[in-house]
Amino acid sequence: MPVTAFLFPGQGSQAPGMGRDLASRHPEARSVFERADEALGFPLSQLCFEGPAEALRQTENTQAAILSTSVATLAVLRARGVEPDFVAGHSLGEYSALVCAGAIEFEDALRLVRKRGRFMQMAVPDGVGAMAALLGIDAEAAESICREAADGQVVSPANLNTPSQTVIAGHAEAVGRAVSLAKAAGAKRAVLLQVSAPFHCSLMAPAGSRLAPYLAETRFRDLEIPLINNWQAGEIRSGNEARRGLRRQISNPVLWERIVRHLVSRKVDRFVEVGPGRVLTGLMRGIDRKIRSRSTHTPAAVEAVMA
Repeated sequence: MPVTAFLFPGQGSQAPGMGRDLASRHPEARSVFERADEALGFPLSQLCFEGPAEALRQTENTQAAILSTSVATLAVLRARGVEPDFVAGHSLGEYSALVCAGAIEFEDALRLVRKRGRFMQMAVPDGVGAMAALLGIDAEAAESICREAADGQVVSPANLNTPSQTVIAGHAEAVGRAVSLAKAAGAKRAVLLQVSAPFHCSLMAPAGSRLAPYLAETRFRDLEIPLINNWQAGEIRSGNEARRGLRRQISNPVLWERIVRHLVSRKVDRFVEVGPGRVLTGLMRGIDRKIRSRSTHTPAAVEAVMA
């Protein structure tokens, strides 16, 4: 029997129209969007289905929208008996993974990610922070470039995605210097990303502090399915570990390549990206082309997974 991991996407996978066809075809998905609208007190489903893109890009909206679309997709898979042996999520996706693992209720996760998005946006004023993707150099080289570029400011690896793709974050000037150094060092590409804040670096510490009391008052249960977490790439099974990880991931890098390799070491041989987009499926090819991975970004893709 294959060993299956469900992988849940993070910010950057959003697009107007996401979840619309799934909700129109599957009552399980439609029910998830109705629950989201009720929990948040506004029509999040309309924002997912119709946009506008500008509103969908606002961090506090983006995070709730991706979470809802991911959980709606999960509901369809589960209604057809498709279940994972392990779960993991990229940044925001860790919330979706914890809903899947039974550690947290969907409505509680929604309220938390709305606050998370708001607090992350508040942590750094507009224009002060930035992120960039460095392609074609390894993580060690990226870290060395960040040290040289810092010059008293913050810039550090934020997402260690593949052996040759690292996203960095920090003060805008320092990130700009790192981009120039990466190009000089022979990076295939070094490009600034269109993001609203420098996620997963020490500048996000205030967001973690603001979110902490809301995490503390939220009920977390022990996990029914083991999760490989972001900030340690470690396997967790307890609710307390899950709560702690959600705070620590905000200002620490996402160790995505290590997460995938951990899952492979646990004999996972089938990966399913559960939610909008195909970002994680694309990253999988950059980690190991022999890994079998499927996305669920369209109803047809969901049907293929269920088949």
